[in-house]
Amino acid sequence: MKSATIQLETLVCPSCMLKIEGALKGLNGVERDTVKVLFNSSKAKLDFDEEKITLAEIEGAITRLGYGVVKSTVK
Repeated sequence: MKSATIQLETLVCPSCMLKIEGALKGLNGVERDTVKVLFNSSKAKLDFDEEKITLAEIEGAITRLGYGVVKSTVK
């Protein structure tokens, strides 16, 4: 299991945060209980199983919603 922190472009409303959180929780391989989207810092934090999903696929789910990914780090 890996932990990712994804820096997003500035979020302008709380509903954006909920939309991203919902999309991430729906991805196969993402640990649902670990998904947190932080409105004030415009970051998404989550744990994922790298055998089921890649970081690029997670980022793709965010960009398909219309939100930009600035950078990501994985531990």
